[in-house]
Amino acid sequence: MAIARPVRALGLAAVFMWCFFIWQIFKPTGRPVMPGGSGLSSTEKDPNLDPTGEPEGILTYASDKYAPGPAGTARINATLLALVRNEELDGMLQSMRDLERTWNHKFNYPWTFFNDVPFTEEFKKKTRAETKAECRYELIPKEHWEVPSWINNDLYIESTKILKEQDVQYADMVSYHQMCRWNSGMFYKHEALADMQYYWRVEPKVHFFCDVDYDVFRYMQDNNKTYGFTINLYDAPQTIPTLWPETLKFIAEHPEYVHENNAMKWLTDSKRRPDHNTKANGYSTCHFWSNFEIADMNFWRSKAYEDYFNHLDRAGGFFYERWGDAPVHSIALGLFEDSNRIHWFRDIGYQHIPFFNCPNSPKCKGCVTGRFTDGEAWLHREDCRPNWFKFVGMG
Repeated sequence: MAIARPVRALGLAAVFMWCFFIWQIFKPTGRPVMPGGSGLSSTEKDPNLDPTGEPEGILTYASDKYAPGPAGTARINATLLALVRNEELDGMLQSMRDLERTWNHKFNYPWTFFNDVPFTEEFKKKTRAETKAECRYELIPKEHWEVPSWINNDLYIESTKILKEQDVQYADMVSYHQMCRWNSGMFYKHEALADMQYYWRVEPKVHFFCDVDYDVFRYMQDNNKTYGFTINLYDAPQTIPTLWPETLKFIAEHPEYVHENNAMKWLTDSKRRPDHNTKANGYSTCHFWSNFEIADMNFWRSKAYEDYFNHLDRAGGFFYERWGDAPVHSIALGLFEDSNRIHWFRDIGYQHIPFFNCPNSPKCKGCVTGRFTDGEAWLHREDCRPNWFKFVGMG
């Protein structure tokens, strides 16, 4: 008896679906895709997907010697540092709550707040309520903040017009240029930091996700580290077209400052983002995202860095272009410091919109392991960590 055509069609469909089901189960599996996508190539794996523990080396844990006030004899000369405006109070309180909850309530390091105008009583009252540690409120001297006398105002105005045409953010905000210059070469000269060696920079509206049980400042000191970062990015080349040429002029005059174990390959790579290298005239634009940095101010106070900053300052790029403290700090570290003394704090979960550092650790809550950004997909191209791992390592 012949089988009706509709029945034959249903039978063939059933066989096809069964084969497809079997193939889905047993098909070869590729490399897992990280949450939100990835800027890493098919041969690279984000190390944040691997289990993350505390860093190797000497670690010092909380004890009664970290109690608030004079009893805290285990604390070294270090501070949490924030450049913040009165109107950014709510964002600063959020950042403080995160960092106090995950780390500082165990160690009670002081907070030092800087502003170019006096802090309000409301700002002081509400920030003091967030911590048992000492809070200090400092005014930036006018000579540290104002536009230098050698900057030509007409040239500055014309330059900002060009930057705006190139869609450079904050190009016409003189306060932004002042901030970049202050963060690059002025903050560590403030008398309030004269007795301080280490700082942890904290900005408003950032998040910290992971419990950290060791003293990060003692880690830096005891393990001979100069600088610590979490996020490593590409900069916008149109903001810094002459930064690298000016740097080359400087090192031609001072080759003695270049460390033999430098990170020059990271600074000059042209393969991963060749367009950036071209537009920045030889600089890869890779930099440590300095809204998070834990650092030894003795490096900024060194003759090499002071001479470098003064050279850049006189060149005028903080105002005629939009040189940021992140590329300035990063280039100096990459050239003048032993790269083994630069540390990736992979265990510190951190977010500054739109980027994350989120490790695979039971100590972390509130972020997605391995997520680099929750923004647009193209933002994954901005991740320069693979180059740092390739040329320097994960120390």
